[in-house]
Order: sequence, then C-alpha cells, then structure tokens
Amino acid sequence: MTGRRVIGGPAPRAPRWEATASQTRGQMTGLGEGLGGATGATGTPCPSPNPTIWSPRVRGHVCPRREGPGGQSPPDHASTPVKATRRALIVLAGVALATPAAATTTGERWFRTSDGVRLRYLEAGSGRVVVFVPGWCMPGRIFAPQIEALSRRWRVVVLDPRGQGGSEVPREGYEPTRRGQDVRDLLAHLGGGRVVLAGWSLGVLDVLSYADLAGDGRIAGLVLIDNSVGEGQPPPPRASRFFQNLRQRRDATVRGFVASMYRTPQDAAYLDGIARDAQRMPVEASIRLLSYPRPREFWRDSLYAVRRPVLYAVTPRLRGQAEAVAQRHPAPTVEIFETAGHALFVDEPARFNAAVDDFLARKAAWS
Repeated sequence: MTGRRVIGGPAPRAPRWEATASQTRGQMTGLGEGLGGATGATGTPCPSPNPTIWSPRVRGHVCPRREGPGGQSPPDHASTPVKATRRALIVLAGVALATPAAATTTGERWFRTSDGVRLRYLEAGSGRVVVFVPGWCMPGRIFAPQIEALSRRWRVVVLDPRGQGGSEVPREGYEPTRRGQDVRDLLAHLGGGRVVLAGWSLGVLDVLSYADLAGDGRIAGLVLIDNSVGEGQPPPPRASRFFQNLRQRRDATVRGFVASMYRTPQDAAYLDGIARDAQRMPVEASIRLLSYPRPREFWRDSLYAVRRPVLYAVTPRLRGQAEAVAQRHPAPTVEIFETAGHALFVDEPARFNAAVDDFLARKAAWS
C-alpha cells in the first residue's frame, strides 16, 4: 500500500447524460425508490437457474417470483436453495469477524475537493481499501459496525460527504456530478490502486455518479446497499408531503425518518445523535439531494458499464431489481435481507460484514 499522497488523474469524462429544462420530476430518480421503503420495486423475471450461463449468488427467498396484477409481486411459494459449502463459508467468515481481536484505531482525516471544500473521512485498518459512502444526510459514523469488524483485515475508509458528518457545509454541490467528483477527489487523495466502493441509499447514486465520470479503472468492485439502480419499470407516482414536511417541521420529519431506518431496537441517544447530524446542511440542500436530475435509466446504465464484480444488498422491496441485476450483470452477488430495515448493515451487522468480507476476499477484482 502506498503512503497517503495527492495524485493527479486523467481529465474527467464528459457525463453521458445532462439534465434539460424539459426533464420532469416524474422522470427523475434521486433517493426516490430507495427512501426507506417509500415504494416497492416491481418484479422482473427470475434469473435462469443454469449455472453454465451465469453464476450469481442469489440468497434469500428470491426465486421463483413474477409480477402480479397492478405491478405487485405475489407471495413467494419457493426459495432459491443455498449450497451448503457457500453457507459454510459465510458462517466461517462471520465467526472470524466476531472473534475478539486487538482494537483498531479509527482516525479522522480531511482533504480538499477540486472545488475547495474540506471534507472529512474516517479511516481504520490497513491493506486493500474499501470506501463507504453513506446515505441521505447521514454521517459516516453510521458505519461504525463495519469499521470495527472489517478493519481487522482491510483498510476501511468512510467518507462524510459535503454537508454531512464532520465535513464542511458549502452552499453548492448537492447534485450528482459534483458528488461523484467528490468521490473521485477522495480516491486521488488516498492514492494507491483499485478500491471497492460501497454506497448505501443515496450513496449508491453517488458511487454510480463517480463511475459515470471516471470509469471503472480504479474500481475493484461495487457494494450497493438498499437503493434502486433503475432496473425494471418505475413505481407508480404517488403524492408525498415529505418535502413540505421537511420545510415546515424538519426536526420531527428527520427524526421520524431516522427511526424508520431500523427494524432492531436502537439506543435513544444514538438515534438522537444521528437525527441531529442529519440536519447539518440547509434544508433546501437536503431536498436537492432527493431530486437528482437524472432519469432512472441513467443509474442502470452506469451500473452495467462497470464490469467489475458487484454485491447488491437489499431489503425485500427491491427484490425485483435484485433479480434483474443477478440476471444481467456479469459478476453479481445478491443478498436479500428479509427482516432488516433500510439500515440493514446496522440491523444485521454480522451477516452484512461477513458478506462484504467474503466479497472483498473472493470476488473483488484487485488486479
């Protein structure tokens, strides 16, 4: 691993799509379908079970499943079996990660983006690099269970995006091209070779924005956590007062959203801290983050332009998109967290960490 240094890079690629004045909000996907289960995903055909055609690892009750009347998926009547050897590997990985080890030190570090904004990131461990990007308004410290477990074998870097966590709160830059460039600037600052990029919720879109800007030259793999990737048919539009509620009673709205992210009990002080951190940026900036001017197909095309392995970890509402990714991506691993909330890596940290550790060790294309 090379030391930390600022390096140059190739000139940014022109984005494949630019917003136009005629782009309607109904055609755009910001956090959209991935906002804490606000909408479900429509079904898509189940991947072929023939391992000679493709070899995704689809786990959870995924297949068979078909779209029913009105775009709703019917109940599962069967599930995809998990090979005993595969299950054993995950169990062993979980045991290894749960084994007590010397405590790792998490450091706070900063860098400046190409537009002069000072951003913070957390860092622990050594070795090959996995970079986590949190969701809408969330602080990077929400990945504390991953920092603690994964830094025993990997160099874990967690970004506080602009306006979030301990980073500077600028007036501008709350749009996908700039946020993708922020990720690019972080990787330039870190130096070294390929990394695995792990985005949760809005972070999925920020990671895909980076891939659209920079290509997959520095990507060893993608970990995409519980957000739409633009697969299948869009969910039907529905009325929402979320933006109005953010403007009129932000604190209560954000606290309600934060509480809804979990299925497991969380300490009141922890929830209070996350909710406070989630209100650092101006409210209109937080709304812009939910209104990225991109058609949903942009995210799908950006994902499939990356030919590196991908781990897509989702809750059941995105099951249909997970099935499509398992079918269409050349190197997919899909995890369905049946009983977890939107913050599935907090609700089920042992399982999530074991899946990521396995992905980093056995799937990522480090060279």
